[in-house]
Amino acid sequence: MKRSIQHGLSFVRFPHRLCAALALCIALPCSAAYIIVDTGHTPQHPGATGASGRVEYRYNLDLSAAVTKDLQDHGDRVLRTSADGREIALQDRSTAAPDANFFISIHHDSIQQAWIDAGRQREFRGYSIFVSQRNPHYEQSLRCAKAIGERMLAAGEKPSLYHATPIHGENRPLIDERLGIHRFDDLVVLKTAPMPAVLVEAGVIVNPDEEARLAQPDTIAHLAHAIADGVDACQAH
Repeated sequence: MKRSIQHGLSFVRFPHRLCAALALCIALPCSAAYIIVDTGHTPQHPGATGASGRVEYRYNLDLSAAVTKDLQDHGDRVLRTSADGREIALQDRSTAAPDANFFISIHHDSIQQAWIDAGRQREFRGYSIFVSQRNPHYEQSLRCAKAIGERMLAAGEKPSLYHATPIHGENRPLIDERLGIHRFDDLVVLKTAPMPAVLVEAGVIVNPDEEARLAQPDTIAHLAHAIADGVDACQAH
């Protein structure tokens, strides 16, 4: 009883300590984590080419910067990879900070060349999320993928499911149709990450309509909010 009273008195006597702790949790969520935000590709190997001719790396750079800012605003510590324009090996991205809590790689999507040749670009749109069963923290990776997917849906985004099409170059196991989550076990950045890891394809830039939308600052901002909120939500569990 005496010890409880003493603890109670300590808060009465020093209320500023409690107030400071509460203020910190309000301003910077108590779930603050260390996150690697990877910008997919490099200027020398820029990935897909959008309908306008703008390369994927530029889209990845814009969105990863916005995701980084949101995470930092939440109080997270963030390491960006492939944001400085230098070449970096895939395995060096996922292992850049072995003590990080989470790895997320930001990309924008293309479609199979046969579909492009057939003029079908406008048929494909939406985001896709990938996890690897070879990641040592697969279950947590999947939980984070679901958290991101839920927030993408809440932001008005729709999943693209064409990566599950049973053809050469696709045929990725679809784990969650509603959330657009696929398994891609051999993705190097996912399977080599020593922490939970997710790759997000934010949209299909070979679709001229989707590309124009994905380039808009408002779209970048709401995608970044959804991704960052999903990342932090899964860190809290």
